[in-house]
Amino acid sequence: MTDLERRYLWLLLAYPTEYRRSRGAEIVGTYLDLATPGRRWPAPADAADLLRGGLRQRVRAAGVIHLVPGVRLAAAVALFTAAMVAGMWTVLELRPAPPGFGEPSVGPFVSLGIVAWVGWLLAAAAQALTPGLWHRRAVALAVALTVALIPAAALTDLPRPPLFVLLPQVGLGLVALGASRDWPVSLRVTPLVAAVTGLAAAASVTPSSFAWTYRAVMAGQALHNAAVAVLAVAVLLAAGLALRGDHRGGWALLILLTPVGLLALQPLAGAADGMPAAFPPNWTTLAATAAVVGLVGPALLPVALAVRTRLARPAAPSAHR
Repeated sequence: MTDLERRYLWLLLAYPTEYRRSRGAEIVGTYLDLATPGRRWPAPADAADLLRGGLRQRVRAAGVIHLVPGVRLAAAVALFTAAMVAGMWTVLELRPAPPGFGEPSVGPFVSLGIVAWVGWLLAAAAQALTPGLWHRRAVALAVALTVALIPAAALTDLPRPPLFVLLPQVGLGLVALGASRDWPVSLRVTPLVAAVTGLAAAASVTPSSFAWTYRAVMAGQALHNAAVAVLAVAVLLAAGLALRGDHRGGWALLILLTPVGLLALQPLAGAADGMPAAFPPNWTTLAATAAVVGLVGPALLPVALAVRTRLARPAAPSAHR
């Protein structure tokens, strides 16, 4: 067995056991036939295709017909929230502290964050104006710009938004990548409306030269309020749809728990640190809380799928003597 074949077999673990037994050799053989001579590792596109196919087959085996619609629903809520938050942070970036307050800036902006927030506003516009794959690519670009702020700030020694601002935006963006290509126009324009609403709401606040910063209590409170709002919407959707026998809201709630936890990162870390609400938690506790949220949240989905698969599996007939 070659290294390439062994690695394809490892990727095949994404599929259910019965499916691997019946079609595993055929799938691996097809990829091996198409591989270029001398290749030792699966192509990234092949690996992604196998993982997607495995997830699709596991969902099918579990009889979870509402999971994919639940992903689409979660993506709509996440993109709406990300666009509104980005609109709010865009206004903040346009209000650097006056000279003498000791706050660093990047020219006319508070930090490098303006690059990411403009990317998110463009993603909201792309969702409204460009159906198909373009809006998903725009969201992926906005996520990449948000992540890139961390190394860019380190390399240029310029200020950036703090991690408790960037992490929830990345979490919302990753969920928003599940947006449907076939949304009606009325739904496609909602992220753009959310972005404009965030811009208008932040612009209506009279800034204090000292308090209007990312690290001020206002920033943490804004994200905490967003977390409460997203959780409330997800719970209401799950409950309302469940009354009609539609479980996509439950799956959407499960998927949105990670972004909600990241939006509430400061209060969660503060509670773990035992600090009063008026004091920010220390960096170690903040990082540990983010790691827990980032690990536990996504792990709930495969656990729920496994439980649903076990419940859907027909009971074995009892043996009669």
